[in-house]
Amino acid sequence: MELGIVGLGKMGGNMSRRLSRAGHRVVGYTLDFGEALAIEGDEDNVIAVKTMVEQVEKLARPRTCWIMVPAGKATDAVIESLLELLDPGDVIIDGGNSNYKDTLRRAEKIEESGIRFLDVGVSGGIWGLKQGYSMMVGGNEEVVDRLRPIFEALAPDPDKGWGHVGPNGAGHFVKMVHNGIEYGLMQAYAEGFDIMKSKQEFNLDLHQVAEIWRYGTVIRSWLLDLIADALARDQDLADIKGWVADSGEGRWTVFEAIDQDVPAPVITLALMMRLVSRQEESYAAKLLAVLRNQFGGHAFLEG
Repeated sequence: MELGIVGLGKMGGNMSRRLSRAGHRVVGYTLDFGEALAIEGDEDNVIAVKTMVEQVEKLARPRTCWIMVPAGKATDAVIESLLELLDPGDVIIDGGNSNYKDTLRRAEKIEESGIRFLDVGVSGGIWGLKQGYSMMVGGNEEVVDRLRPIFEALAPDPDKGWGHVGPNGAGHFVKMVHNGIEYGLMQAYAEGFDIMKSKQEFNLDLHQVAEIWRYGTVIRSWLLDLIADALARDQDLADIKGWVADSGEGRWTVFEAIDQDVPAPVITLALMMRLVSRQEESYAAKLLAVLRNQFGGHAFLEG
């Protein structure tokens, strides 16, 4: 099969490479034509183009365009451009981390034009080229079945790691919750290793502990594999600044939990800890120290 990919960053570029190596033809467009040209030079089945107009012209009907750009205004802009170029029966896929509520809004407008729309939550990061991508697909079942070869080529195995989870919006909704769970798992690992590092009298080899836990334990996971790899290089993480970003999905998961009256304390606290990581010095912590001194005479450190 063939498709166009709009956005050839790390994820979109590696997806293009994986599809090419599986024998699918990819017409790639990104703002930096050099990036697209570099992939074309490496892969037999990738064609680089300078504009979305050229991209659409090079695709056979019915055409499929997969968007891999940042969520929000960038996604809206690409969709608006594609709506002017595509015809009824063509397909737009949003593979970015869009808010599912935006996806519902976009789906209604796109489907009204006769163009089909799928939302695909994609997980796999920079490892997807080698190990495959997990994909949570929302949209019309008939369209999903027609594009099955694409999903099977991108997945870890043709019948594993991907699936049609429901109507439009469901793909991005499931991916949102996936990322919320990821926040909680990462925070639990971080706290556990922090506790062990603080127990200085045992002089624990944290890389050794991570390697032990990777096999046979109930907490083994790919995240733990990544921890072991990082600790093998430097257990003190001396060159790493403890500033943790969030790309939005964790927040959206917490908002959804509140909207649905579903308690989600672990995910919520994990998000809060990311916010704490960004404070050079916490005013709240200062206030707590002053309060302890005021009511109990506890000492505090002066700045």
